[in-house]
Amino acid sequence: MTVKQGISAIAAMFAATQEEGRAAFLPFFPIGYPTYEDSVEAIVRMAAAGADGFEIGVPFSDPLADGPIIQEATQVALENGVTIQHALSAVRTVRKRGVTQPIFIFSYLNPLINYGTEQIVQDAKAAGADGFIIPDLPPEEAHLFQKCHEEDMALVFFLAPTSDTRRVELVAQQTTGFIYVVSLTGTTGTRQALPEDLQEFIARLRAQTDAPLVLGFGISTPEHARMMNGLVNGFIVGSALVRAAKTEGVDGVHQLTQRLRDALD
Repeated sequence: MTVKQGISAIAAMFAATQEEGRAAFLPFFPIGYPTYEDSVEAIVRMAAAGADGFEIGVPFSDPLADGPIIQEATQVALENGVTIQHALSAVRTVRKRGVTQPIFIFSYLNPLINYGTEQIVQDAKAAGADGFIIPDLPPEEAHLFQKCHEEDMALVFFLAPTSDTRRVELVAQQTTGFIYVVSLTGTTGTRQALPEDLQEFIARLRAQTDAPLVLGFGISTPEHARMMNGLVNGFIVGSALVRAAKTEGVDGVHQLTQRLRDALD
């Protein structure tokens, strides 16, 4: 049996969770926080706890879309000397340790340009990654990552409640894997309640595209997770997991992942 990779692996993940009648749960975790070894261990433990896929964060000195919790973690990772090479080696390591879920490299554009856009796509694929999420890459610049298309690697774009019809069309055209739906304008972080107009926004997107919709920014509790079933195809949790790592270490990350995953059943 051939192991699926890239866009087909992501499609298989969404097909499986849809069959189970639930949203896919995709944790975000920054490589190098609190240490490189801890971040790798956290991914392995989250996989064991039933996460459906992963965003592996590459540290960058100016993370515009990230809230204070992830910014602080990124700073620690940078001080630990963590680079994009570490992200690739983390992917290789977790694959060797039995993690089969889809893995996205979450990186700002600058480190990828410095590495070389064609080279990073090839190297990420060779390491076992399935796609890229680049928050500061506009869909108009998708051609910079033409290599993703050639290698069947996903290239995920973002939509926010402020996106107009033309923007939605453009993103729906360019994105592969899924559309990253930003539930609030601003930066990431944990919030007590999800915005009231969220369902309206999702309905507007559903009317324009068949692409899987994955919600990020502000999801932090099992109650939030449960609300995702039937609303979107998947959701991302980042800040809450990083906070758990800060206060309770890898065990805390594992426990929160378990609680979030259990809430979906």
